[in-house]
Amino acid sequence: MMKKILFAMIASVTAVAGMSAAHADGAYVGGGVTVNRYNFDVPGATSAGNHSGYQAGGKIYAGYDIDKTWAVEGGYADFGSKDYNYITSAGSGSVKSDSHGYYLAGKATMPVSDKLGVFGKLGVARVNTGLTGTGLSTGITGDNKTGVYASVGAQYAINEKVSLTAELEHFGKSADQGNKATGLALGARYNF
Repeated sequence: MMKKILFAMIASVTAVAGMSAAHADGAYVGGGVTVNRYNFDVPGATSAGNHSGYQAGGKIYAGYDIDKTWAVEGGYADFGSKDYNYITSAGSGSVKSDSHGYYLAGKATMPVSDKLGVFGKLGVARVNTGLTGTGLSTGITGDNKTGVYASVGAQYAINEKVSLTAELEHFGKSADQGNKATGLALGARYNF
């Protein structure tokens, strides 16, 4: 009888240790790279550069896993900066956009295997887009918007403490010029 109880205890600890590799309760931090689209719409402009494209930036975040399904997370993303030079029949100019955002969200995770989980996040985001211009765009101002933050992604546990993450994020409303709200984030997180 004692051997059966001991075997059951060892099996339970092993199962819990396997689950914790994919997901550990408690605090975590992470960081990574973001890739976001930029777009500039100047009526009648012919471009001396590309009016749209992608820009890399960085992201840091922290959260707390309440249990194996639910967590709360907040973070900061720097979407980078991008320039656009243009010419119109009235003259030339340039626009430079520099954007960053903050978010606070609830997170739900569903395990696919003992190392892989998929997740979704829903919350609120604030995006600050700074715009400066020269020539015809002198006096252009930035755009600060608050909106719904949403994300879907996956995380793969390398070990009990470190996981790799990939997610598609939507930071509320897009600015009229510059950074668009949806982007891709790749990174890693560390569980305490």
